[in-house]
Amino acid sequence: MTAKPHLVHVVFQTGQPQAMRDWYCTVLDAHVVYGGHGLTFLTFDDEHHRIALAEMPPGVAEPKTPATAAMHHAAFTFDSLDELLERYQQLAAAGIRPAVPVQHGMTTSLYYRDPDGNFVELQVDNFATADEATAYMDGPEFDGDSVGPSFDVDRMVAARADGASVAELTTRAWALSGPELPNPMHVLTGA
Repeated sequence: MTAKPHLVHVVFQTGQPQAMRDWYCTVLDAHVVYGGHGLTFLTFDDEHHRIALAEMPPGVAEPKTPATAAMHHAAFTFDSLDELLERYQQLAAAGIRPAVPVQHGMTTSLYYRDPDGNFVELQVDNFATADEATAYMDGPEFDGDSVGPSFDVDRMVAARADGASVAELTTRAWALSGPELPNPMHVLTGA
């Protein structure tokens, strides 16, 4: 197959469209392209919409948990670790903190929960090419723990400000050198 699909948009059904709109506009630095007739379309780049919100009638949409959500998460990538950490700081200043940061190995990821309880992964690739990431995933470290450890994002921000390299910070060894944190699988699965 030569044709490759690209992610175009994600649609959420929600009973709280304003809260979801505001959250996604803040987290993704998005803006509303259209809002009306129970639909809201948001974008953050040159695509006409990346997120769509379909309003559910009051009382129909039940609150979700990681165990009951149909979609586990949508992921959005940044071009650099510095951009990811900058967005983290902007969101933290707005009172939005990740539910769990995870050093997957092939990505450095921050998982947030939207107002409906869906996970949103903000990430940066740790390898220059997809082939390098795939090779890592075929290796023993990933095979031994396919999720990876959590890490202290504020510690990472401070280390980067103190001159730590991206190569150093985007490893599981660095993540494991910090304080012991909750198991990410418990947060991501609701177990």
